Amino acid sequence: MKFMLSLPLFSLLFLCAAQTLGVKIQSSQPVNSAGVIHTELEQTVSLLCMSDSHSGAPDDELVWLRNDELVQLKEENKKGKSSVCVTPVLLDDNGATFTCRLSTNATDTTSVTLKVTYGPQLSGSEEVTAEEESTLVLKCNIFANPPVSSVSWTLNGSLVDLQAGGLTVVNDGRTSQLTARSLRKGLHEGTYLCTAQSPMYGNYSRSFTVTVQEKTVKFPLIPLIAGLVVVFLTSLLAVVSRWKKIIKCCK
Repeated sequence: MKFMLSLPLFSLLFLCAAQTLGVKIQSSQPVNSAGVIHTELEQTVSLLCMSDSHSGAPDDELVWLRNDELVQLKEENKKGKSSVCVTPVLLDDNGATFTCRLSTNATDTTSVTLKVTYGPQLSGSEEVTAEEESTLVLKCNIFANPPVSSVSWTLNGSLVDLQAGGLTVVNDGRTSQLTARSLRKGLHEGTYLCTAQSPMYGNYSRSFTVTVQEKTVKFPLIPLIAGLVVVFLTSLLAVVSRWKKIIKCCK
């Protein structure tokens, strides 16, 4: 019975303590219940950290950490309240956690985490030259948050015919690779388009202009040089032998 009576009292004391503890962060963008701020590339996120009146003296210094690394602050940006500004938001800021605490109390902290969304960032070679009968490999690197829902390839405006063209396409969520073996000019030359579809940002594409050249006959250089040397030495010996015979006839 004593335990049941003391439980509400304990809860009340805990509630009061939570309300009077240390520091809090305000943001220029909404913060959800999990302490996550949703933002986009190139945006600006401003964070303001304040210590309440019960956490220490009004001029107590505040400390900012980014992923456990100390953020350098000016002296006038440390006392009582402190602000940091993330501008512009970059890819590396996705998942970054900003923590504010009192310099005199490392356990008195509060944190927020950035979740950065962005459309597909496509990259890859734009112009490719290959010889007939060789192997062509096109890589479309895809970075997106949220992940893309699909990736498609077209050749000269039409979906690639994998079976007729002897093509293969492999997608692993971050890279889409198209491979064509035994290239033929009339079948594989043209403009390839890699298109990634984002559920949030729509379609993004990257083009590859492929030129197929006639196969060149390659001569092995070292055997060719060796052959020329042999021919030269043989001719030289023949001349020397002929010259000796001419000298003998003249004597």
